[in-house]
Amino acid sequence: MTLDDTALYRGITDFAQDTPIWVQHGAGTWTEAGLLVFVALFAAGWWRARRDSPRAFAIAALAPLATAAAYVCSEVLKSAVTEERPCRAVAAAAVSLAECPPHGDWSFPSNHATIAGASAVALTLARRTLVWLTAPLALLMAFSRVFVGVHYPHDVIAGLGLGALVVLVAVRLGAGMMTRLAEAMRRSGAPAVRWVLGPGPAAVPSHRTPARR
Repeated sequence: MTLDDTALYRGITDFAQDTPIWVQHGAGTWTEAGLLVFVALFAAGWWRARRDSPRAFAIAALAPLATAAAYVCSEVLKSAVTEERPCRAVAAAAVSLAECPPHGDWSFPSNHATIAGASAVALTLARRTLVWLTAPLALLMAFSRVFVGVHYPHDVIAGLGLGALVVLVAVRLGAGMMTRLAEAMRRSGAPAVRWVLGPGPAAVPSHRTPARR
């Protein structure tokens, strides 16, 4: 991989070294623990979808599965490209704020950015208004990987794009089948299954006035 954005990488990592220590620690924490925010959003989406239509539940259920598929694709691509980490390969760069991963833990694409991009798109497909939350979180996650010095900018851009693409394809291909499965399982007599899938939309009460005799 020979995309030449080393100057941009140096600029960002030099800037990172000049930021206050609390910013550096915050970036170091967010770049790892930030993924847990997406896990929490997936859980909240599933809980909300238990009282929604079968299709809405299907997309909420597909969201983490599609994100996992994006991660697998990222790992496969890493093994094919074998790009060295910039914290080891870029001469005269600032010392990375995060520990540089060992040789063999390749750089392109960024797994974190892939997961963040996939999560953002998947959650938005489940509930469109979430885009105002998930998109900034994904971009912040991607930027943090360069900020702490463990990825090139092109690594995270590719990761965001890969994650988004895999989720869009997975939901497009799997939503119909998952919707039919949700409809069938909601008719199950097993209490555990019915609890996981939820009761679905509440019945709308009739407000018609009784006919006079």
